[in-house]
Amino acid sequence: MFTAGVRRLSRLPRPGHRSLSLFSSSEPSNWNKVVSDAEKIVGYPTSFMSLRCLLSDELSNVAMYVRKLVGTQHPLLNTARGFVYDSKNNLQMRGLVVLLMSKAAGPSQAASDLLAQDMVSGIYPSQRNLAEITELIHTAFLVHRGIVNLKDWTVSDGPLKDMEFGNKIAVLSGDFLLASACTGLAQLDNTKVVELISSAIGDLVQGIYYENNSNTEDNGITDGIDIGTWEKQTFLSHGALLAKSCQAAMELARHDKEAQKLAYKYGKHLSLGHKLNSDLQPFVKSAEPMSFSLSAAPVVLHQQIVGQKRWHQQLQQAKTARNILDFSKILATVKSDKGVSSAVDLCCYHSNKALEAIRAFPASEARSALENMASAVTKY
Repeated sequence: MFTAGVRRLSRLPRPGHRSLSLFSSSEPSNWNKVVSDAEKIVGYPTSFMSLRCLLSDELSNVAMYVRKLVGTQHPLLNTARGFVYDSKNNLQMRGLVVLLMSKAAGPSQAASDLLAQDMVSGIYPSQRNLAEITELIHTAFLVHRGIVNLKDWTVSDGPLKDMEFGNKIAVLSGDFLLASACTGLAQLDNTKVVELISSAIGDLVQGIYYENNSNTEDNGITDGIDIGTWEKQTFLSHGALLAKSCQAAMELARHDKEAQKLAYKYGKHLSLGHKLNSDLQPFVKSAEPMSFSLSAAPVVLHQQIVGQKRWHQQLQQAKTARNILDFSKILATVKSDKGVSSAVDLCCYHSNKALEAIRAFPASEARSALENMASAVTKY
């Protein structure tokens, strides 16, 4: 879900062409099985949780215009294709985790018996709505991230007017999804939940800003970023929405602050573990080489271990005669040191922290499913 698409290592992706990692084909099959099993527990598959909104009249009209982009390299096409069909991945992981967390926690002592009667499969309707809202927000940001930087446009991408048109559609579609999510959020009629999810949206914006900033400066080479900074920035862009949605699910069921804290902790560490797993894929897979970012966790850890001066020397040695980075050489350099093993250890740490949080809840099928998800991030 967070992994970059497969490309030749000798070519550096242009900053304007972002990979939409949700639709990656390199996701571990073990993770997909865990998610499929978990979907059975919440009562229905969540892979099309936001389909109701995606098939609305407004977005149906947008879909007609998206057809004009066929034949171009606009990333909005890949986003749209991923919503319709993706046989190798379960797309709606965040909503599923929110539902499982809701079911694992169950009704609180503070909730009235009348409220408990509204539960379906151990989940309140408001919690199901929250799960859908979480997915809509994530989808909106995915669509917005498909906007192309036209400064990097080349003739091979397609006609310039089509790329400009694609950007307009991406902005409008993402705005519509985000507006729909905000409307649903207001209908939950809970000020604390509105505050939590609103802050998560702010975190996403800030995190994506950091990502874009590092990707557009000096070919993505990140100087002075240690693993602590990487974790903070990764949490903003990949973990805040899930962590705060899990906490909001506890608030909707009127659970105490301790339960909310545990749910937040689980969402945070699961997200960070999953991102580490994603970053590790190119370094632990022996199959066809995959592209990777110079801000990936193993690279950041390698840079931190060898020092900035040595890292710059290694980058110079990895450049071709045309002054282009040869990523296959960088891959071999990082694998030859302790950056990869350190990233594996960090992934296990976040997995254990997530397990520690979820095991504070009563034993149940839902808790077991969440435990399996936390354990799956350490499988490569």
